[in-house]
Amino acid sequence: MAAPSLPVARVAVDVSPPHLDRLFDYLISERLDADAVPGCRVRVRFNRQLLDGFLVERVAESDFPGRLSWLERVVSAEPVLSGDLLTLARSVAGRYGGTLSDVLRLAIPPRHARVEQESPWERAASPQRPPTGGWSRYQHGTSFLDAVSEGKPARAVWQALPGELWPERLAEAAATAAASGRSAVIVVPDHRDVRRLEAACAHLVGRRGVVALTSESGPAERYRRWLAVLRGAVRIVVGTRAAMFAPVHELGLAVVWDDGDELHAYPQAPYPHARDVLTHRAHAAGAALVIGGFARTAEAALLVESGWAREIVARRDDVRDAAPRVTAIGEDDKQIARDPAARAARLPSVAFEAARAALRSDAPVLVQVPRRGYVPALACARCRERARCRRCAGPLALPGGTEQGAPKPAACRWCGATEAAFRCDSCGDRRLRAVVVGAGRTAEELGRAFSGVTVRTSGGGDVLTSVPAKAALVVSTPGAEPVAEGGYGAALLLDGRALLARPDLRSSEQALRLWFAAAAMVRSARDGGRVVVMADSTLQPVQALVRWDPSWYAALELADREELGFPPAKRVASVDGSPEAVADMLDSVELPDSGEILGPVPMGEIDEDGRSDRERVLLRVPRRDGRSLADCLHSAQAVRAARKGTEPVRVQLDPLELL
Repeated sequence: MAAPSLPVARVAVDVSPPHLDRLFDYLISERLDADAVPGCRVRVRFNRQLLDGFLVERVAESDFPGRLSWLERVVSAEPVLSGDLLTLARSVAGRYGGTLSDVLRLAIPPRHARVEQESPWERAASPQRPPTGGWSRYQHGTSFLDAVSEGKPARAVWQALPGELWPERLAEAAATAAASGRSAVIVVPDHRDVRRLEAACAHLVGRRGVVALTSESGPAERYRRWLAVLRGAVRIVVGTRAAMFAPVHELGLAVVWDDGDELHAYPQAPYPHARDVLTHRAHAAGAALVIGGFARTAEAALLVESGWAREIVARRDDVRDAAPRVTAIGEDDKQIARDPAARAARLPSVAFEAARAALRSDAPVLVQVPRRGYVPALACARCRERARCRRCAGPLALPGGTEQGAPKPAACRWCGATEAAFRCDSCGDRRLRAVVVGAGRTAEELGRAFSGVTVRTSGGGDVLTSVPAKAALVVSTPGAEPVAEGGYGAALLLDGRALLARPDLRSSEQALRLWFAAAAMVRSARDGGRVVVMADSTLQPVQALVRWDPSWYAALELADREELGFPPAKRVASVDGSPEAVADMLDSVELPDSGEILGPVPMGEIDEDGRSDRERVLLRVPRRDGRSLADCLHSAQAVRAARKGTEPVRVQLDPLELL
């Protein structure tokens, strides 16, 4: 027998095909009436399968003319899909041309029954508003926190000073929101940032006042913390990209730190970005927003230029007082040949002297190397053709280390096969040369050049959290730099050409972001801090680093993007797949009148006929037609999915990698 009141359940079934992206009606039996509350998890029969879903709402009647199936069971009466979270998921799906079920998969963690039965977390007491002395160094910093305290929708792009203790500043902003009875969500790139930020927040509001949402905590613990947020026990949430969907109550502040980091973008459909999701969420909730970092992206520059957000920046005198001295040295042989020890370490004499001066003052020296490994890329010594494996055509590299007393031979990075008798296919030469040198080889060379000095490495699977304030060389890959107590005495940013020469639209922006992140860890010039970047000083990104002016470069980058018609000036979608699937997708898409089609272009290896197994097409529209582009792509995928048997394509709006 059906439930006596509102017997029809509208269910979001966990199915991926776009043509099934809608709610389905089911009858609720009298037995399930009490537990079938809006937002709960349910199981339903769908296409002869038992699938998961969420009960979105209960209604009195269904518009479906046929016979309704019964709701099989209520998995849990816990209303995990709140109304606000459902609205956010629908908005994100609409913006990126995805499906509701895809977004809900990212937003709601898997259930753990034992965790739901545990006693709920004790609700944290509202903290006192913390002092705002740290924000007073910035123009409009104190007034922004006043607006957060008053519940106003203040929106800001924060340019952190060199050496700034940014976790403490963000913790002060979050505690200000919590003190006013509202919640705060702070999203950072990785787990190391989460730990630092969680500790800073706990110092102000206590351990019970903040919760960290990361995959590092494990499925059960993560669900326990997520439920604490859902039930309103905790008001401050910090975490990696999944935390952007945290089901907080009364959002008062949303924060994204270092929004240019690629880790903020989800690698699963519909590929949402934390900056865009939190920007939309703050706007919809009337909450304050902070996009902060040592560098600035073109997307953040657009928010400032459009007037939607205000800058929070320090005065130029304060920037100069806090910044280290930055020197740019081109990567040429003349600089390296002046000093035998510098030549052994592949360092210009200026960089070598800066490192020695820092070590003499008993301060650690940071050495940033763009590549992991020993020698990750090899080429023919004569013709400079990239060295490739004879078996699978993969790139050859030197793994480092020895084998029976001799250096290990080159090996393929794809299949792992060794290549002890290399012969170039183009010129026949047997000699190899390094295209780039990895962190392992750099650490080895520095150890020989600076005898008696401790050399530490950070990167890959062994990332250091911090290093003591003692003389040492810290060789790190970008993004893995450990925090040094009291700051580094010097930073050497090697192989700048390798970062700037990446065939990607954002290569210069990314290189500058990585340089600023490393240079911000160095002591100020007044305390002897030096940064040496091995890159041409005439390049605009290098000039921005030397002048410590990220906003200037971000404005230039935005102007270039507007001229070229790339994001964020326009909305762009990439369609990847086989040539046949891409062509079929283009036939199914009805672009707005303002739309443009760029391509197709081959991806990967190209055969003798100039064809490739995969192709890419870019679809471009003005920002005002961005939602229309997302809608037409969703509709085209729904049409193709309904046909059955069509090859899949990968559709991504505003992809980070375009070239």
